[in-house]
Amino acid sequence: MIGIWGSNFQGFLEAQEKPLRIYGPEGPSLPLGECADLFSRIYAIKAEVITGPGETWIPRAREDADIVYEEAEHLLSQFMTRYPCLVDQSTRTSLYAQPVGIIVRKGNPKKIRSFEHLTGTNIYLLDVHGGPHAGLWEDVAGLKGIIPELRKRIVMSVETGAEAMEKWKTVPELDAWVTFESWHVRLRDASDWVRLPKGERIYRGTAAVITHFYKNRETAKMFMEFLQTPDCRSIFQKWGWE
Repeated sequence: MIGIWGSNFQGFLEAQEKPLRIYGPEGPSLPLGECADLFSRIYAIKAEVITGPGETWIPRAREDADIVYEEAEHLLSQFMTRYPCLVDQSTRTSLYAQPVGIIVRKGNPKKIRSFEHLTGTNIYLLDVHGGPHAGLWEDVAGLKGIIPELRKRIVMSVETGAEAMEKWKTVPELDAWVTFESWHVRLRDASDWVRLPKGERIYRGTAAVITHFYKNRETAKMFMEFLQTPDCRSIFQKWGWE
C-alpha cells in the first residue's frame, strides 16, 4: 500500500515524533480508531483518535489537532464556519455515508417491520435531537406523511447518540430508536436492526478536514488518502456505513 504515495517517505517517517491527532465526536470514532491502528501498524506512525462530547474535544482540537472529522456533512460545515482559521478548507474530504434505520429490542417483541409501525399506540420511542440525528425521524416521517403521529410516540429525548445508547441499556420500556446502524453494532447484544427500504433511507455523510498545524501536514494527507482505501472502506462497512 505504500505505493500509493511513492517510496521516498522512509526518512520522513523515521523523523516523525509527534503522534497524528484526529479529533471528533463519538459516532465514527470506532471505525476511525480501527483505521488509525491499521495505519500505525503499516507505516510505523502513531495515529490516535480523540473523541467525546464536543465540549471536551473541541478545546483540545483547537490546540493540536491534525485532522478534525464530523459525523455529518452539515456538522463539519458548522465547525469550519466557527473555526475558519483552524482548518484548511481545500482539504475537506467526504468519506462514507450511513443510512437511517430502526433499532428495536432483541427478538423484536413489538413486531416492528416498517416506519409506519412506529406510530402504534403501544410503541415507546427514544429520540436523539442533536448532532447527526437532528431532524432524522422527521425527515423519514415527512416522506410518509406521519410526522404528528410519530411525534406522539416519543417518550424520551436526549442530545447525543452516546446518551441514547445508555438509555437503551437502562430503560427497557423503550421499544425503538430511529438511528444509524453503527449504534446497533455497538448494541448488538441488546438490539435488532430494522433496515428501511432503499427509497426511505436518509443518509448522513462522515467527513474530515486537515488543520493548519503544519508539523504533521504530510502525514495528515497520507492518512486522509488511507481512509479512502478498500481496507478502510471495509472497516467502515463493518461498523454500519455504506
